[in-house]
Amino acid sequence: MKYELFYWPEIQGRGEFVRLALEDAGSSYLDVARESTQQGRLLQELSTEHVFAPPFLRAGKLLLAQTANILHFLGPQLGLAPASDGARAKLHQEQLTIMDWVAEVHDTHHPIASSLYYEDQLPEAKRRAALFRKERLPKFLSYFEAGVAPRRRVTYVELSLFQMLEGLRYAFPRAMRRLERRCPGLVALHDRVRERPRLAAYLASERRLPFNQAGIFRHYPELDR
Repeated sequence: MKYELFYWPEIQGRGEFVRLALEDAGSSYLDVARESTQQGRLLQELSTEHVFAPPFLRAGKLLLAQTANILHFLGPQLGLAPASDGARAKLHQEQLTIMDWVAEVHDTHHPIASSLYYEDQLPEAKRRAALFRKERLPKFLSYFEAGVAPRRRVTYVELSLFQMLEGLRYAFPRAMRRLERRCPGLVALHDRVRERPRLAAYLASERRLPFNQAGIFRHYPELDR
């Protein structure tokens, strides 16, 4: 099946979790908004289809939104999910937890409102980031270290955890250097995923956008004390 992925063209964001699954599987897909002849289609689809926000995926006549939901649909088709209904539901549960984690990362630099500039909520961001580094980040790392890191099979959840570690190392390098000592299994998982041939080729290509100050993972030194 030919897939069409709709996401903002300038950032990795939540769309990158879907993109990693498609790239790792060697799937044929069109990254719509990054194609110069297709850029207007993202806003057109947002205005005409019943979707709240990108990312969303068109697969034939089916249009799906929400990152975890898209991956739940793609997983069996791409060979990145187990066969049984129960195991797939558990995998979906882990991905939903990852997306909760993503939201908390975002809120370290925009704790009041996404519509406000970072500088307009800097005191609140400093307080939120300090609590995230002290309480929430260790809790998420410990959870996935215990439950997911020991697994050998790579699913879309492992690909998403790779992306989480990549993004957190960019956003909170000091905190991650300290905390990664407590989660060697996650670090090993990250390294194992990075070496998968199709994913390694994608990461080395121009299709992999660098992290920047417009995406979910942003590096502000004052938030990483």
